[in-house]
Amino acid sequence: MSSTSTPRTVLITGTSSGIGLAAAIAAARAGWTTVATLRDTGRADALRKAAAEAGVELDIRQLDVVDEASVAAAVDGVIADYGRLDAVVNNAGAGHLGTLENETVADVRKVMEVNFFGVLNVSKAAMPHLRASGGRLITVTSVGGVIGQPFNEAYCAAKFAVEGYMESLAPVARTLGVSVSVVEPGAVATEFVNNLGVDLEEYMAAAGDYAEPLRRYVDRTVPQFLTGAQTPAEAAEAVIEALTADRPAFRIQTSEWARGFTGTKLTDLDGSAVQDLTTSWIS
Repeated sequence: MSSTSTPRTVLITGTSSGIGLAAAIAAARAGWTTVATLRDTGRADALRKAAAEAGVELDIRQLDVVDEASVAAAVDGVIADYGRLDAVVNNAGAGHLGTLENETVADVRKVMEVNFFGVLNVSKAAMPHLRASGGRLITVTSVGGVIGQPFNEAYCAAKFAVEGYMESLAPVARTLGVSVSVVEPGAVATEFVNNLGVDLEEYMAAAGDYAEPLRRYVDRTVPQFLTGAQTPAEAAEAVIEALTADRPAFRIQTSEWARGFTGTKLTDLDGSAVQDLTTSWIS
């Protein structure tokens, strides 16, 4: 990244809670001018409280990743106020639970719009400024962007798409001085489960032929987010690694568990190991 006395500026999306909130606090602690964005600034109370408790300053702004005008206004505002953009952390996203027969194609498109095209909207708007600063483009994906998981077809498809896009973009961006990384969390104790957008009991009651495997999946998975999961602050450490390391890796997992889990896929040439694993969750 270019050497200058001007404080480095990072824009982070989806900072109302979870990893985004923790990453914003950690980046500010690390000395970055941190522009913490969220779709609804009326939900910024937790972010403001965390910043006050940490003794850091954040520049909190509105940005809706699926609204290109909102994205352009946010990025242009950062350049107007700070004169530079050194890094972007694409963190905004939405959880989803569903399977092919029990959801509409429109439902899947909505998941893709937030989790994939939202990332592209922000990245495209930021890229000219990241080229100018020799900056970094960091995207929080998921272990679900490496291993497809039952009843997460649309969510994993979106995260797979992000990982494929960024893996393809990384060498191109590198030739122009921009570092590209993806951060892959496993289960993180956040509001993810609450943000699925469905009432689990109602959804399972209406699942028809899929009710029993869905019940097994929920019984296995939900407790992982309630007990024993990483804290958002722990997961955000990987974001800060991507932000500050001299030569950040392209793919950064947030825990030893995430490294082992994704490693199952990366060494599974015929897919049988992954299929045996994920089938065991629902059968």
